[in-house]
Amino acid sequence: MATIAWLIPSLLEGSGGHRTFLQHADYLQQQGHRCSLYVENPEQFSSPNLRKRIKRMFGYDFREVHSGWSNIEPAELVFATVWYSAKVVRDLPFPCIKAYFVQDFKAQFNPMGGGYLMAENSYRYGLYPVTIGRWLPALLDRQFGVAASHFDFCADLEKYRPLSRVRRERAICFIHQPDKPRRCVELGFEALGLVKHWMPEVKIYLYGSKSSARAWFEHENLGLLSLEDCNRLYNRCAVGLCLSSTNPSRVPFEMMAAGLPVVEMYRDNTLYDFPEEAVLLCEPTPESLAQGMKIILASSERAEAMSQAGIDYMANRPLEYGLAQFHATINSLLKGTEPFQQEPAPMYRQLALVAEPRPTGTGAVAAPEPLMDRGRLSFLPPLPRKVVRFFYYRLRRALAAVRI
Repeated sequence: MATIAWLIPSLLEGSGGHRTFLQHADYLQQQGHRCSLYVENPEQFSSPNLRKRIKRMFGYDFREVHSGWSNIEPAELVFATVWYSAKVVRDLPFPCIKAYFVQDFKAQFNPMGGGYLMAENSYRYGLYPVTIGRWLPALLDRQFGVAASHFDFCADLEKYRPLSRVRRERAICFIHQPDKPRRCVELGFEALGLVKHWMPEVKIYLYGSKSSARAWFEHENLGLLSLEDCNRLYNRCAVGLCLSSTNPSRVPFEMMAAGLPVVEMYRDNTLYDFPEEAVLLCEPTPESLAQGMKIILASSERAEAMSQAGIDYMANRPLEYGLAQFHATINSLLKGTEPFQQEPAPMYRQLALVAEPRPTGTGAVAAPEPLMDRGRLSFLPPLPRKVVRFFYYRLRRALAAVRI
């Protein structure tokens, strides 16, 4: 059995990215490997406290948890898990297999500039990428000539499953994470505002963040939910909206496992992993996304067909399936043999759903543009700024139901 080191970024409560690589590190230690975690920001917590925090926040227990990336002990294999740890792994002074656990094309987390290009360079350091999903290997090969292995998006089918005693509502749930630009919160709000205008009876649930929602339409913000509560929400709703612009999120696959029809954006990054029978991909405009949700809400037959298709698709992708794919890649690397690499091809072959733009006359939603951003109010002291924002968003909600 091998010693495998993981360089992970600062812990972030509710982070799906942390949950994913910790889940895979835990699986390797269950198979007998020795996994050592090295956590960024050593000044914040001691190693024993980091171990406790990881167990409390994500439910995984690792015997070896270290503070910082400055004293990496020799290991047979070392994983970078974020773009700025890739250079640390590249420059390690001891011989080892240098790998890169890639969950997103993280260059796109930055505006085009130095940060973007430095993140891009992380794929040029000679580390071997192991990706979640099939789009990233296609992108890395096309853009950098880098070969990568992948494991499929899967779900914990013991947690994400249909619940017979939960009745579906005419409701939409939207993963609301304003601290993550790739989740496209503003675009999602505009689309949900249109649905709420066309179908006022439809409930809208936001979840995924402790932050308050700057939405002008009627909604319920559920905040951070446990995995069990997420599954109950997916069983209650009629449509799940999850937007991700840098790689699919794991959330739509968990929604499908629970039988929830999914609406997402039609982009290159969403074409490789989604089954067209269970997911509706729409042009990334508010009108098209809103039209996609409306179509599912208006047709119980289509909703039921998508629900069953999602359940059937995910039945072949339990969590253990993806973990076994990952484990096979690690074993190949440790043995010095070439890991299996499947040439990715798009799975979703339908055209994008495209709706007409909103008219400027009768029937358009009279919701004001979100002008009250933090920068425009920065001249005010904190308390008046808070009061102005409060009344501004109250006004937006009131105007959202008005027709021009």
